[in-house]
Amino acid sequence: MSGKVLSFNQKKKENTEIKRRDFERVIFENLLGANIVLEEKGAIYPISIVDISHKGCLFQVPWNMKKGKQFKEDDEMLVRFYFTKGSYILAQIKVKYGKEFLDENGNTFMHYGAEFDESLPSFEALKSFIDFMYKFAKHSSIDKGDQKVYFL
Repeated sequence: MSGKVLSFNQKKKENTEIKRRDFERVIFENLLGANIVLEEKGAIYPISIVDISHKGCLFQVPWNMKKGKQFKEDDEMLVRFYFTKGSYILAQIKVKYGKEFLDENGNTFMHYGAEFDESLPSFEALKSFIDFMYKFAKHSSIDKGDQKVYFL
């Protein structure tokens, strides 16, 4: 017998984290749109959210070697999280770091880690969304096709 001890709580946490990240990918790719609002330039730029937590988010933008890094550490900006084509939740973020990222298709992006300003009143709604994502991952089940559903 092996001397290795299996921690069911640790395994459960790992599975929950995997489910949360899978669910986030579906939400971010199919439902949630996000744009950076650069007020000093009077422009709005689309971004892709990669990960989100209570403290902040990880977002990516296509890498352009000619422009270099688009955002610097401690840059503050507004992000619009669109849940429909015409309505969004506004969040204030502060960039904490940026690094190059190469995806599985060979595309290069800049990944930026940013921290939320939790004092903005609209953060309450965003916090509820983030809470839902964590609770969904914790309490949801994976459909393995083991039961048939009949409609009456």
